Amino acid sequence: MDEKRKCLYCGEPIYGRIDKKFCCDSCRNSYNYEKTHKQTNIVRNINAILARNHNILEELNEKGKSFATRQQMTEKGFDFRYFTHVYKTKTGSVYYIVYDQAYLPKEGSPDSFLLVKFADRKVV
Repeated sequence: MDEKRKCLYCGEPIYGRIDKKFCCDSCRNSYNYEKTHKQTNIVRNINAILARNHNILEELNEKGKSFATRQQMTEKGFDFRYFTHVYKTKTGSVYYIVYDQAYLPKEGSPDSFLLVKFADRKVV
């Protein structure tokens, strides 16, 4: 039985080597571009949000330690859903970190934050 193999991109019949997946270089390039382009856009968009969050924290925290309100941060475009990692202290405080800038919700006031510079896994 002689079944025709079809190109993964355009569906045209494939001739030549038995392990070929594409009918031509153009289809192979287009297929791989579309496959990786979607993933690249997701990463690019998330990195842009993280960079914006970092810049906002850096702008609000010029001295290395300061306070800010949720309103101040959101007005500048801060997105609380995105951070690079979390640091939990021995006392149970949870710092949300964006690269080297961290914010800690103030106890009893969820709309106020302590902003600190975070370096080498230690709060400065």
